[in-house]
Amino acid sequence: MLYTFHKMFWMTSLSILGSFLLVAHFANAEDDFIPLFNGKDLAGWQPVNTATSTWSVRDNLLVCSGKPIGELRTTKMYQNFILEVEWRHMKPKGNAGIFVWADDITAKGVPFHRSIEVQVLENDYGNSRGHTTHGDIFPIHGAKMTPVNGRGGSRAFPTENRSLPSPQWNHYRIECRDGEVSLAVNGKLVTQGKACSPRKGYICIESEGGIVHYRNMRIKELPATPLHARDVAISDRGYRSIYDGINLSNWTITKGTWKANDWRLNQSGSDGGIIQSEKVYTRPNVIVDFKTTENLPDFNFAGQAWDVSKYRNHLAKGKGWNRLEQVVGNRTKSLILNGQTVVKDIPLNASQSGKIQIKANGPTEFANLFVRPQE
Repeated sequence: MLYTFHKMFWMTSLSILGSFLLVAHFANAEDDFIPLFNGKDLAGWQPVNTATSTWSVRDNLLVCSGKPIGELRTTKMYQNFILEVEWRHMKPKGNAGIFVWADDITAKGVPFHRSIEVQVLENDYGNSRGHTTHGDIFPIHGAKMTPVNGRGGSRAFPTENRSLPSPQWNHYRIECRDGEVSLAVNGKLVTQGKACSPRKGYICIESEGGIVHYRNMRIKELPATPLHARDVAISDRGYRSIYDGINLSNWTITKGTWKANDWRLNQSGSDGGIIQSEKVYTRPNVIVDFKTTENLPDFNFAGQAWDVSKYRNHLAKGKGWNRLEQVVGNRTKSLILNGQTVVKDIPLNASQSGKIQIKANGPTEFANLFVRPQE
């Protein structure tokens, strides 16, 4: 009897110890989270194509004004991780999102990145056959993903409606592992996608009209795994936006009718117009998107004039957007139009500097104006 008692005592003790160690293991695992937003400032974050007024910090909250449409991204790239965040819309029908595995800057002709988007919609936005307001996940602007719960397209739909309406708080837990992404809304897994590309990149918070508050944003990095170069997003090339979508305070207009139209910069005068940056840049790399149905614009990037009409066969068809890139090396510079090099390695004046000038030869839309100075 005594032997049996001792045996039972030790078995019970070991069981209790095992349970304790298991609980301790999971507790320690949860402790591996670190803040992604410190509640004080935007340390660790980089505005991509928005104004200084778009993002603010107050009362330990990250506040998005919703204007203009654009992005705030992390300064660090992430591959495998768990992201937790609480969010709330402050007005009905608000729109926003969280992007994972994003490029450094926005895709051509849009204010958003190539990435996987985790939707953040307010309930009054309404559900439809094409979307819900309860945590859809989908690839955008060249990214790829196979939905686990789809409706014939690339969008993954939640299996249950769990998000709460404004101004109540919602909790998201986003897990990204080896190209698979999942979302738990208010404590329950509802949305999943797989076979994602890219599967390493930046995390972005989207401004898209809705006034949104974020808090308790934290991240736990998971062990990295081998991946192909094609599955890695474009890392920070040093580009910074020179148009904030709110006003033209850093620009000088010498001709035409120019207007800050949210993420687009419009020139509507039929006689065209000229606008240039107030700042002087030295040997800059430049990116500008443009769209027009009439005469093509001319560009002068820090003393280098470019006539894109010479390269019509590389232009987008119809009313599509075009992306023009001036790429500067140590001794040469090149021009890329819609991904094709149209001018290669012409001599560079080492002291070349000047302003960024745009000449519209009719009504034209511009967007995604980025500069990387060679200083």
